[in-house]
This record gives sequence, structure tokens and C-alpha cells, in this order.
Amino acid sequence: MEAEIVIEYDDANIAEAVADAVSPDNYGAPTGLYVKTGSEGGKVVTQIKCTSFQTFVATIDDLLFSVATAEKTLLETLR
Repeated sequence: MEAEIVIEYDDANIAEAVADAVSPDNYGAPTGLYVKTGSEGGKVVTQIKCTSFQTFVATIDDLLFSVATAEKTLLETLR
């Protein structure tokens, strides 16, 4: 299974900060799971490849939770 998740922002700096916040998930993935996140302009782009459906869904859930947490943290620091 494969997915590419793209989240767009109005500000490229915010996209870069969110990508940086969730990119540690790129390291140490178990066998059968590939996750890569980066920023491209005003977008956060994550590619996920996985052999297990359960792990695939859990990885997407973890990613979206991490993105939401990063967004909330950034909004608080920008106030």
C-alpha cells in the first residue's frame, strides 16, 4: 500500500516548520514501513509505503495527529 499526503499552508515557513516537527518519524521505521516527510513550498508532503494494512492506517493516524499537534504548537508560539 502507498499513500502521498499533501497538506497545504498559506505560509511556506509554517509548512517547513510542520514538516521539520514531524520528520523525526522518518527515522527508525520498522521493516516493511517507509515514511518520508518534507516541505515543498507551502506544502507538507508525506509519502508512506507499507506492507501491513493495520500499520498503514496507524501510521497515517499518527502522522495526522503529529501534524495537528505541530500546528497547535506553532499557533501558540506565534501569538
